Amino acid sequence: MSFADLRISVLMGGPSSEHMISLKSGQGVLKALLSLGYHAQALIIPQKLSVSGASAFAADQLIGQKADVAFNVLHGPFGEDGGIQQVCEDMGMPYTGSDVLASRRSMDKWLARKYLDDAGLNLPFGYLVDPNRLDEAMLEGLDYPVVVKPTNQGSSLGVSLVRSEHDLVGAIEAAGALSPRVIIEAFIVGHEVTAGVLGDKVLPVVGIVPHETFFDFTAKYTQGHTDYEIPAPIDAIAAERVQAAALKAHQALGCRHLSRTDFILTPDNQPVVLEVNTVPGFTPTSLLPMAASCIGLSYENVCDRLVKMAYSDRLKKDKSEQKWQEEKNLKV
Repeated sequence: MSFADLRISVLMGGPSSEHMISLKSGQGVLKALLSLGYHAQALIIPQKLSVSGASAFAADQLIGQKADVAFNVLHGPFGEDGGIQQVCEDMGMPYTGSDVLASRRSMDKWLARKYLDDAGLNLPFGYLVDPNRLDEAMLEGLDYPVVVKPTNQGSSLGVSLVRSEHDLVGAIEAAGALSPRVIIEAFIVGHEVTAGVLGDKVLPVVGIVPHETFFDFTAKYTQGHTDYEIPAPIDAIAAERVQAAALKAHQALGCRHLSRTDFILTPDNQPVVLEVNTVPGFTPTSLLPMAASCIGLSYENVCDRLVKMAYSDRLKKDKSEQKWQEEKNLKV
């Protein structure tokens, strides 16, 4: 089968708080794939479904749509934590983005920290708390401001910049409403930047300049609240450090096809990892597609490459499994 004959289901929506953002990403991808001549169609997963319900719904729809490739733009839980990835694996369905294990590692921000730390990357000092069993002794003596965030959400949902002890418990409770575990991290002063990986290539560094002090959900998704510098106005050595760290983070977590890592670049030009996104935003104005445009890759080019990477990976896996079966038969 040639790439032009592929039937592609664009997975969007999903049972997470990022449902509407995912729909925007999905519509952008769908439009791009149709313009390229692919047989593409939307697969919208309702927000009201449970995770098990979403799994069954996705599997049924992929079969019904006779999909050859699943293009995953489901943000947040189920889309980024290995849920939809496991559905595709069980079906033998090629899909874009990281596999089950890498998705689980990356979505669990506390687990991801271990892999990133083992790889020698710089991280903010942080520790884990149970929002239902707060240890007051642990919360004493913090050096404010601190950042409080859930362990398993994206798009800065539930993330707070806490400037004083008075606001700490409220921030933990807000994060705890979205996650059974909460991370408290040191607030790092510096320039917020991000760098994407596409295939085995690191994209140019993008600078993020929120109009407020903190790049929260509102700053990310409200027009006019944040300026983006593409490429970031940093010196060549700093850019190389950020790009090297983005690639190392991608590899440390076992990501494939694409990722985007967010950093704080400190005043002495040291990149500190904030988090790794395995299904970054994919509207035509999202950061990874915009960074790709700096090296001559259009939004459509990026979508095309992801489809081809997903399908080619499956063909390689199938050939490897076939060869192994042939070798087993010879031994028998």
